[in-house]
Amino acid sequence: MVKIAPSILSADFSRLGEEIRAVEKAGADWIHLDIMDGHFVPNITFGAPVVKSIRKTSGLYFDAHLMVHNPDAFFEDFVRAGVDGITIHQEASLHLDRSIQAIKALGVKAGVSLNPATPVQTIEHLLPQLDLVLVMSVNPGFGGQHFIEYTRDKIKALKAIKAAKGFTFIIEVDGGVVPENAAILRESGAEVLVAGSAIYHKDDYKAAIDALRSRP
Repeated sequence: MVKIAPSILSADFSRLGEEIRAVEKAGADWIHLDIMDGHFVPNITFGAPVVKSIRKTSGLYFDAHLMVHNPDAFFEDFVRAGVDGITIHQEASLHLDRSIQAIKALGVKAGVSLNPATPVQTIEHLLPQLDLVLVMSVNPGFGGQHFIEYTRDKIKALKAIKAAKGFTFIIEVDGGVVPENAAILRESGAEVLVAGSAIYHKDDYKAAIDALRSRP
């Protein structure tokens, strides 16, 4: 069954701990942490001190998505803060293989994210080493954007490669995920759906999560 990873980017930051506990109670599987530096993307969110402060609020998998330049400089800080996995952008790392090995050496899961226009082929040789591939289905930097339809082809391509080669990486999708497209994303190969406004901007978090997980 597909996992649902609420993005706290859309949560009420004045009561962040409560918001995390609320989605956990509502059935969330992971907590998605959008880390933005104002350089790789035009927005700034939060860093390792905030992650450390909220780690005690939940035992769920903390899924750190680093949308930053020079991501290697932050690996140790986020691992010490308590994340379970770190995903970095193909477009942000000059030495992607080395970066993935550095993450794994710290004892957490390692993933690579692809911007909408970045082809799957750019990480073809890394796929056997990856725990996760994150397909960005919007241009990163802001929540509430509409899903970019052509990114579905990349999800399908990853599903086919995974099946053909016997790889074990998880396929995650982030951006414009709503109940209306969740079923086709699951069918295309998505195994983790990241959703921000589709959950946190609703009155009933459980109903919102259930709709993403099972809506036909």
